[in-house]
Amino acid sequence: MMRRYNRLLVALFVISDSALGMAAFILAYLIRFESGLPVPKGYPPFAQYLQIVPFIGLLVPLAFQVQGLYRLRRGRSRVDDFFAVFVGTILAVVLGLVGTLYIQAYYVPEPLKKQGFYEVSQGVWAAFLLTNVTFAYALRELVREALERRWRAGIGLKRVLIAGAGDLGRVVADKVLEHRALGFKVIGFLDDRAVGDHIGYRGIPLLGTLGDADDIIRREHIDHLYVALPLEEHVKMLGLVEATSREGVDVHVVPDLLQFIALRARLENLDGVPIISLNDVPLRGFNSVLKRIADVAISSVALALLGLPFALIALLIKWTSRGPVFYKQERMGLDGKAFDVYKFRSMYEGAEDQTGPVWARDDDPRCTPVGRALRRFDIDELPQFWNVFRGDMSIVGPRPERPYFVEQFKHRIPQYMLRHKVKAGITGWAQVNGWRGNTSLEKRIEYDLYYIENWSVALDLKIMWLTVVRGLARHAA
Repeated sequence: MMRRYNRLLVALFVISDSALGMAAFILAYLIRFESGLPVPKGYPPFAQYLQIVPFIGLLVPLAFQVQGLYRLRRGRSRVDDFFAVFVGTILAVVLGLVGTLYIQAYYVPEPLKKQGFYEVSQGVWAAFLLTNVTFAYALRELVREALERRWRAGIGLKRVLIAGAGDLGRVVADKVLEHRALGFKVIGFLDDRAVGDHIGYRGIPLLGTLGDADDIIRREHIDHLYVALPLEEHVKMLGLVEATSREGVDVHVVPDLLQFIALRARLENLDGVPIISLNDVPLRGFNSVLKRIADVAISSVALALLGLPFALIALLIKWTSRGPVFYKQERMGLDGKAFDVYKFRSMYEGAEDQTGPVWARDDDPRCTPVGRALRRFDIDELPQFWNVFRGDMSIVGPRPERPYFVEQFKHRIPQYMLRHKVKAGITGWAQVNGWRGNTSLEKRIEYDLYYIENWSVALDLKIMWLTVVRGLARHAA
């Protein structure tokens, strides 16, 4: 029943995306040519654009399928939805451009070419990008709201079983209990500890051992099994997968990230002999060049725009306290190499000579009044755009740490040095998720390693967007 419902929902999305895509294209034409904007002489009439509308109706669902928008996943964030719609629409625009140029070049007779048949204005494509993103995302928000209302009422919930009642399993249970709108209901735990010795967690019972999975899945009509076992117990996972395969249950493995994430593997071959390379990262070759191009472009624009504000901040710093405007500090970056990071000076001159290297805190008495304001709004970090331009840092990446602390952490925290496989960043995945400043170091490393192992252009864009949005929300609070 649930799978049939999902198929109907996917069909609804496909049909709606096609219809909304065609409507967005028509609206884009009206915005460009009929809204009072300056128009060129002899622009193609509306009737010619109507011939392309069915083509758009096919392209949009195709592009969205490539972006995975028809793989229904509960728990997908609004930000993920927005970026998938945005990138999917960009893909549709690219396909549309290529397709119309190809049709015009090979299938449109010469007399009709002169009349602009299958020639689409760049302004129309730009307007289509905006209108289609708006329509497609609004559709998903409406569907999300309707589904979440049902789930909060206890209708259509997916029944979840968690294998592992330890810390990792409890984290999964907490997430489900705290976010009812995910549409899940935890039925119970499985764990090899004696049932009588463990009473469950937050009202969720311990139903049996891992060996009881087959019977419990069948009896409780389980839809999803979350395997949240410590790494040393992952050998037991094969039995769980076998039990779930007999009942058609979806299996999700929750990695114990600090132990497991470093084992990212890439399958290669050595003259026909299969080998597995561990600790591989996606930021190699073309990806690293692409990221560097983006860093240079963004940092150049930022430095150009911030010239006047930098001058005003420099005057304030010099006016209110003695010492230089900029503060230079050694940090550790890519491949463990040291570099000097630049900040606006926020402390009294020579403040660290007395205390030595210590963690900064909100009520740091070493801060000047201006410096405290700069820190509050993270303005003291802006000179690091110069580090990005020079190539010491990237816009997005793990925050750089001082060698003094690195020497301590690398012996205390597993896989700590793996964060130096990429350039340090002005902002990062840990920071936008709240793990910044004097917070759990283990959590920060966990999020840094996730970023390194899962890097993509979309993830960088998402982090930059969240940096702005959550930064504004944090400072407004």
